[in-house]
Amino acid sequence: MVGLHSVSEAFEAERLSAVLSQDLDAPYRGPTASVAAVVRSGDRSPEMLFIERATRDGDPWSGHMAFPGGRTEPDDDDTFDTAVRESREEIGFDITAHAGVRWLGRLNDLEGNPRWRGAALRVTPHVCWLDGARPALTLNYEVADAFWVSVAELADPRHHIDYHYPPRPDERFPGIEVGHGRVIWGMTLRMLQDLFTRTGHPLPIQFSPSS
Repeated sequence: MVGLHSVSEAFEAERLSAVLSQDLDAPYRGPTASVAAVVRSGDRSPEMLFIERATRDGDPWSGHMAFPGGRTEPDDDDTFDTAVRESREEIGFDITAHAGVRWLGRLNDLEGNPRWRGAALRVTPHVCWLDGARPALTLNYEVADAFWVSVAELADPRHHIDYHYPPRPDERFPGIEVGHGRVIWGMTLRMLQDLFTRTGHPLPIQFSPSS
């Protein structure tokens, strides 16, 4: 693995917290959503929790690899509250109720699709640290699977591919293959690129304007 030791050190909780934004939300008048990027110490290197979204008609991210998350609802206090609620609903993992979890900060907001009433969907990624063992997960109908991927695997160029996205057969997108035909790409990959760049280990991936 390329730079396993240095990448692992960069993903220690205190170092991550130092490079993340510490403000919860920036002002925004349009629709919002958020995700929870959970990191923990793995057997060989830190690892991150991903979900494979279920295949569903009408879901623009149907079947994609993602972090747990979703749209903000009126009762949510802020986007972190959204990430907590969505993680609890989608995978049965209550971030704030787990004694070993703490919020480290957030990444840059991203613009998602589809558009709603003329305003783009703003997506805020929140990064949390989990001390201890992997939690037991209970998946709801929105999630086909949940799994952990080491940051060393994510950083390894041997797993970086040109992804063929079936609904857009004439285009190729940068992606990270994580086994069993699963590919992290699109918005989730952009979140990872932001996170790795902040740690001083940018992923050697080039994004085109369409990706």
